[in-house]
Amino acid sequence: MTDDDSVTATPATTPAPEPAAPEPAVPQPAVPEPADAAAGFTPEQPPAAPRPASRRLLRAGAATVAAALVGVVIGVGIIKTRYDDPAPAAAAGPTGAPAPTATPTPYGAKSNGSHFGSLRDLLLPVPAGFELGPDEGGYGNDTEIGAGQISDELDAELQQVPKDKRDKLRSYWEGLHVKGTGVRTYRNDGNNLVVGLRLRQFNQQEVQRINEYTAVFTGDTGIFRSGPQIPGHPEAHCYLMPAPPSAPIDYLECSAAEGDLLVVMSVEGVAPLPKDKIVGLFTLQLDRLASPGASA
Repeated sequence: MTDDDSVTATPATTPAPEPAAPEPAVPQPAVPEPADAAAGFTPEQPPAAPRPASRRLLRAGAATVAAALVGVVIGVGIIKTRYDDPAPAAAAGPTGAPAPTATPTPYGAKSNGSHFGSLRDLLLPVPAGFELGPDEGGYGNDTEIGAGQISDELDAELQQVPKDKRDKLRSYWEGLHVKGTGVRTYRNDGNNLVVGLRLRQFNQQEVQRINEYTAVFTGDTGIFRSGPQIPGHPEAHCYLMPAPPSAPIDYLECSAAEGDLLVVMSVEGVAPLPKDKIVGLFTLQLDRLASPGASA
C-alpha cells in the first residue's frame, strides 16, 4: 500500500425510518437519490405470480467457486473490523481565524484504491422501486459480520479439512489481510426480483487475481451462460447459472474488483430477468466505489 493520502469521499447515506412489512426481513428503504431514478428503477409488474424470495439467491455461486483455493473462508465475512486508512483532519483556517473542528470523513476511497469507512456505507443505498430484501442466512439483510463470529466459523470449517491443507489455508487467509465483508439485500416492489450485494475487503492484488480467475472460470468452462456487459467497467463480468430454457426462475451473478474490494452481486428472479435494471444497479454500486474516490 502506498502512502498516498489524497481522498475523495462522500457522506454516508442515512436510511429512512423502517416501514411496516409483511415479510420477515425488515424493510428499510432509503430516500431515493436522483441517480437511482435516472437509472430507470421503477416498479415493475411481475410477469408471473409473485414468488417469495429464496435463500438460494445468496448461496455459494460461481464467485465462491472461483475462490475455492481458500474454501469457505473467502465468503464468510470479517476477521477484522478496524480500518487502517482514516480520513485526514480538516485543514486549519486562515491566520487569526479559529481553527475549524476536525470532521472525520465517514467513508471513501484513497487514490491508491484503498477504501475506508463502514462497508455498510460503501454499499449501494436502497434505490427507488426496491426495499431491503430477505436475510442472508443468520446474518440479516444489511450488515457487517463481526470478528468473533467469523473467527469461530472459520475455525469450525477448517476442522473438516486435513491438517496439512488446514495450515496452508489458514496461512493464506491470514496473508489476505481481510478487513471485512458487508452484505445488503434488495427486493423490488413487485416481489419478483431479489438482489444481494457483497463487498469483501482484502489485499488488492488478491482481489484482482480472484476477480480475473472468476472471469476465466465462468467464461471457459461452458457451464455458465453469458451475462450482460457493464458499460464503463471493463473489470466487471456477469454470468447466468445453468438452467433449462423453460425454468420459471433464473439466477445471475456479477463480479468486479474495485481496489481492495471484491464486489459480488447475486440476482434471483422470475425469468426472463430484467437485465437493464440489473446492469443499472451494479453500475451504481461500482460508481460509488470508483477510485480515486467513492461517489454517491
